[in-house]
Amino acid sequence: MITKPPTDSATRAEAPAPLYEVHKKIHPKAVTGIFATWRWILVWFTQLLFYGLCWLPWNGRQAVLFDLVERKFYLFGLVFWPQDVFFLAVLLIISAYALFLFTAVAGRLWCGYACPQTVYTEIFLWIEEKIEGDRNARVRLDAAPMNGGKLAKRVLKYGLWILFSFWTGFTFVGYFTPIEELVASAMTLSFGPWEWTWIILYSGLTYGFAGHLREQVCKYMCPYARFQGVMFDPDTLVITYDEERGEPRGTRKRSADYKALGLGECIDCDQCVAVCPTGIDIRKGLQYECIGCAACIDVCDQVMEKMGYPKGLIRYSTENALAKHWGAKEILGHVVRPRIIVYTLILGAITLAWVWGLATKPALRVDVIRDRMTLAREVEDGLIENVFRLQVMNVSEKEQRYSVSVSGLNGIALMGDPIIQLPSASNKNVTFQVRVPPDAAAKGSHTIHFDVKSLTDSAIEVHEKAIFLMP
Repeated sequence: MITKPPTDSATRAEAPAPLYEVHKKIHPKAVTGIFATWRWILVWFTQLLFYGLCWLPWNGRQAVLFDLVERKFYLFGLVFWPQDVFFLAVLLIISAYALFLFTAVAGRLWCGYACPQTVYTEIFLWIEEKIEGDRNARVRLDAAPMNGGKLAKRVLKYGLWILFSFWTGFTFVGYFTPIEELVASAMTLSFGPWEWTWIILYSGLTYGFAGHLREQVCKYMCPYARFQGVMFDPDTLVITYDEERGEPRGTRKRSADYKALGLGECIDCDQCVAVCPTGIDIRKGLQYECIGCAACIDVCDQVMEKMGYPKGLIRYSTENALAKHWGAKEILGHVVRPRIIVYTLILGAITLAWVWGLATKPALRVDVIRDRMTLAREVEDGLIENVFRLQVMNVSEKEQRYSVSVSGLNGIALMGDPIIQLPSASNKNVTFQVRVPPDAAAKGSHTIHFDVKSLTDSAIEVHEKAIFLMP
């Protein structure tokens, strides 16, 4: 019996569906305009900060340095110790609230303008464009077979990417290892294991994410894209396509009367798709892949200008504004809503408290620890002695001399040199014997106080409580 071969439709029906969408390389087209300008301003601003701060000197040291070995973080005139982790926690809370506020007001501003993934992708794309040409030239180059010209361009592009990534990783490590020491080590490639690990790791991540993964980081790896929707509401400013103006879309001559042709203002040029770094079509509505870069707004405004149509077919607007045909005044009036006011008040209160905490951060810290090996003992002349260890931390930027005294019981005395000298941003452990007469107090524990006062600045002093044991 002769059997008929399966038809194409039957074969397709039996074939298993792919688990993942086949990735298509995106070549975003370069665009100019007000939002592109702002994006590049943020690129320059963030990168001047990142690459420049580690080279800025301050009081004979690096202005910004996170010294993990010494367990001290330097931020200009401030010195943070492990005990100051509270300030870091509050700073993270401030960052989270700021993210909530900006997202509730105008969507993914962080993603579109200041996220490191966006910033470095812009830089890498600029390098790629300078070497391989515009979008059409890059598409043709990808489709062309490998030859000498293509190989030379690829080697040059990847080489510059690697150099830039290495400099980025080197700068990152320069915030944890003093940059001058790092430069000296670079001359002989004598980095330590820690430096080698992080330079290679950070360089590799920069190269891979910004050079090759690009939009895949935003679409599949970044969690922010997934939970941004819960921070949007109908009055959030987002990038929108005015479907009522644009549809039905279609090509036409510039001189044609599109209304007579039964068309909307969208000429279906697909330029908004060509410039999108994640490859989406904004005309299909708000999508989680949209990072809010507004490149589609810039290019659409240029097309509308050439066609003689009003700008703003794609624009920042809100769901309610499109549905109710609001103008700028109504949109602004609904942007300032209870949710935004609450976020702003909370963010302002936390920020003010954080700044006040930094401004009033003590310049001296003292921890008193009683010696657990010798709780209490009788020494010469029948005196009762307890041994205490004082950890004195000079968290100021000046060298200090401190005097130590003790009080709280009759006849109490401090044995040893009561003067402590400490350089700026340093700490020292000092052991003191504290003695009292045997009849100074009853058996048991009693509260005493150590007073540590600066001899160079009368405003710096600490009154620390401790427990004295009577046998």
